[in-house]
Amino acid sequence: MENQPSTAGIIFFLLLELAIFAFVIAGFWKLFVKAGKPGWAAIIPIYNIIVMQEIVGREAWKIILLFIPLVNIYFAITLNVSLAKSFGKYGIGNYLAVIFLGFIFIPLWGFSSEVQYQGPVEGPNQNLAPAAY
Repeated sequence: MENQPSTAGIIFFLLLELAIFAFVIAGFWKLFVKAGKPGWAAIIPIYNIIVMQEIVGREAWKIILLFIPLVNIYFAITLNVSLAKSFGKYGIGNYLAVIFLGFIFIPLWGFSSEVQYQGPVEGPNQNLAPAAY
């Protein structure tokens, strides 16, 4: 018999993936509510990105950039960095955390009572960064 993964192992990892996915969605739901947006928007594909753009102060039409190869990587990174800034998370450590470990930090910020929405950081109604980090 060949070395094949067991059914129990596959089920375990699928359940672990599902739990992480649910935790991230719940974190986004909480962040959306903190920003005054409907929490259910976090579970609607594409619309959730439009809502994130509203939270950071971007125009909704910029979602088109998500469908352009290579530009979409830049778009996703800058959207995550702007999201961190909108919740008062400044500094390279926070930016790298939300880019590479967003599945941990989005729920952390969503469930934290200390993290509050500061307002949009892009567009005409933007909040300016604090003087000291």
